[in-house]
Amino acid sequence: MSRSNTRARRSQWKTTATALATCPQCKAQTRPHTACPSCGTYNNRRYVEAIRSEHEVG
Repeated sequence: MSRSNTRARRSQWKTTATALATCPQCKAQTRPHTACPSCGTYNNRRYVEAIRSEHEVG
């Protein structure tokens, strides 16, 4: 297949932006079905220590 035909075919390969959901605890934007990176909660339960915590003092 020629280079122009190959590139024309590949021009249809497009990515989509990741959908974002709002965390019910801290209202941060997170990916759906994952623990929130800001507060560490998922499904109203605390699972992990937050990776980046904006709520810590110190």
